[in-house]
Amino acid sequence: MEQAAIETEGLGKSFGSVRALDGIDLQVAPGTVFGLLGPNGAGKTTAIRVLATLIRPDEGRAMVGGFDVVTHPGEVRRLIGLTGQYAAVDELLSGRENLYMIGRLIGLPKGASRSRANELLESFDLADAATKNVKTYSGGMRRKLDLAASLVGRPQFLYLDEPTTGLDPRSRLQLWVLIRELVADGTTVLLTTQYLDEADRLADEIVVIDHGRVIAGGTSAELKSMVGGQVLQVRPAEPGDVGRVASILAEFAGEDAEVHRDSQLATVTISQRSALGQAVRRLDDADIPIDDLALRRPSLDEVFLGLTGHTAEAEADARSEDNSERSLA
Repeated sequence: MEQAAIETEGLGKSFGSVRALDGIDLQVAPGTVFGLLGPNGAGKTTAIRVLATLIRPDEGRAMVGGFDVVTHPGEVRRLIGLTGQYAAVDELLSGRENLYMIGRLIGLPKGASRSRANELLESFDLADAATKNVKTYSGGMRRKLDLAASLVGRPQFLYLDEPTTGLDPRSRLQLWVLIRELVADGTTVLLTTQYLDEADRLADEIVVIDHGRVIAGGTSAELKSMVGGQVLQVRPAEPGDVGRVASILAEFAGEDAEVHRDSQLATVTISQRSALGQAVRRLDDADIPIDDLALRRPSLDEVFLGLTGHTAEAEADARSEDNSERSLA
């Protein structure tokens, strides 16, 4: 059996009375994207910090590339690159100067540092802004420079802690392409995100955590199968009919239909494909014209809601691990 690239067993960490990690077990295969999914305060950033040797776990163990993060932190640091939730670049330096400085700090010769900086600037479409101070960069450009900085040392493992937070859709898509290219070259990526579409698109395997515990794991398809059934969505031609549609769907589905007022959709989970025909007949009998009707698999968002009872949106959380960690400073 292939050795896990990253492995944790019974990983626990507390900040005061807050249990940020409560016995986390992870197995990450080499050369894959492993998604760590959960809302704010779930423990994602704490797990990344432990695996990056930035904080010590209170209990359990964590191995990266065969090295224990507590007993061999130096070896682990030589293997990893880290991009946090906020771009950690020097605004007073240019993009090229930032990358050159990092190259020198990790021990690269001057020539190699310049060459690597130019290579990364080209790869991340930042060559035209290479000599401009970072304070003039847009948010997306800073994020790309931050990711480039984490790759100067050609890490075997790349930790991306919510890398697309705050980015516009175009920049998000560009980063997704870059992540896929890195994995194709053999890099193992640990991705934390609260964007379910991001995990769905990128991750080979996903672990869902909530309140510091693993509550589910598997591929995107396997997680979706946990919900059971399929999702029926109906959009009436007349927005005012959406309430009537929801009532009709609820009658034969045996559960309340969810109404999305913004999109004028009524959604319900059904267990049998024959329900699609029932829906069409009942809506026709009720003389409700329909603009759109679709039967699909559950989304990861619906999986998360079913598993935790709440969505994975970015919400202020009184248990936020970031606030807890700050209180220790």
